[in-house]
Amino acid sequence: MLSKNKPSIVSFRAAAVFSLHALHRQQPFDSTLEKPQFPGASAEFVDHLEFIQPNVISGIPVYRVMDRQGNIMNPSQDPQLSKETVLNFYQKMTLLNTMDRILYESQRQGRISFYMTNYGEEGTHIGSAAALDPNDLVFGQYREAGVLMYRGFPLDLFMAQCYANADDLGKGRQMPVHYGSKDLNFVTISSPLATQIPQAAGAAYAVKRENLNRVVICYFGEGAASEGDAHAGFNFSATLECPLIFFCRNNGYAISTPTNEQYRGDGIAARGPGYGMLSIRVDGNDVFAVYNATKEARRRAVAENQPFLIEAMTYRIGHHSTSDDSSAYRSVDEVNYWDKQDHPISRLRHYMAARGWWSEDDERIWRKQSRKTVMEAFEKAEKRLKPNPELLFTDVYEEMIPSVNKQKESLWRHLQQYKEHYPLDLYEK
Repeated sequence: MLSKNKPSIVSFRAAAVFSLHALHRQQPFDSTLEKPQFPGASAEFVDHLEFIQPNVISGIPVYRVMDRQGNIMNPSQDPQLSKETVLNFYQKMTLLNTMDRILYESQRQGRISFYMTNYGEEGTHIGSAAALDPNDLVFGQYREAGVLMYRGFPLDLFMAQCYANADDLGKGRQMPVHYGSKDLNFVTISSPLATQIPQAAGAAYAVKRENLNRVVICYFGEGAASEGDAHAGFNFSATLECPLIFFCRNNGYAISTPTNEQYRGDGIAARGPGYGMLSIRVDGNDVFAVYNATKEARRRAVAENQPFLIEAMTYRIGHHSTSDDSSAYRSVDEVNYWDKQDHPISRLRHYMAARGWWSEDDERIWRKQSRKTVMEAFEKAEKRLKPNPELLFTDVYEEMIPSVNKQKESLWRHLQQYKEHYPLDLYEK
């Protein structure tokens, strides 16, 4: 037996370990080498109190290819598009412009209930649409008619939708300018602001799961980026690594609210890095810059399964809609500057003229021809009957449920009782 007065072997070992730990604790520790281990961000520790200032970083630059006179700034950035392609760009932009003018006047004459023009933003439509694949899925807001036009949506169907006649793919159920085309992969536009942003994120995640060579593009204005739906869409698309292009048209105004009253940061592109998205700011009045940026974003979105944010800087020359009077919140001189000095159509025309691809005679002939084409579609739409009222109740459920059927029967009883007050002869039987 061990003596009670003699230390045990266990005691010696414990003492040795304690001494070793004490030795380690006494070694100097350099706190400057310590790295943060928090899982939520990658950063360094600092030992001085300093808040991050929003204006420390200079503004995100604006990528452009052409100057205002149509001159290529850097030859390496020229997309080298064929004459036929560039002429198609120009003709689609000007055709959209002509359609806008006729339908705007149609609303002012009481022929249709509502309209929204695309004046000044034609370059964002055509440049981006041309860089996409026809199978790519488009979520528009309400000012992307040029995207649909570039994809081949006929004038007859534009007119039919605005007139809500029997040829309308939406069967007369939507407000004017709420276009949609399943065949052209263009999701029907809805009125509530920014709802398409999280919807596009979900669609892009589905595209990713299908493992197809396809992307989703989502258009919205800088005003829509102030909605909570924008946060949800940005965050989901980045964390789920979706092949999605967010295309923001920053046209200076959200209806009557200028950008300096909408946000304090550096535009919309500056938000991309905060969500983990690659971002770029482009000159939206330069159709080639928009084309290059969208084409590269599409290529990388497919190859890398990640979202991209494009902020196209442009200007809304027209009123927000036929319900708006923009002279109440901005000057005529401001509008005239963008209309006369920095317009996407005139810039592309300068480019074509410098190469001998377009002349004054070409312009005169095309303007006359395009107006004639639009007017023919306009007159045809105006003469068509309205959809059968019974279509109000179809396509809600696969099979009509009793409550909906009851509503339909109630409508017909009402129409029969008060038919002198309803122009039923204007509707299809």
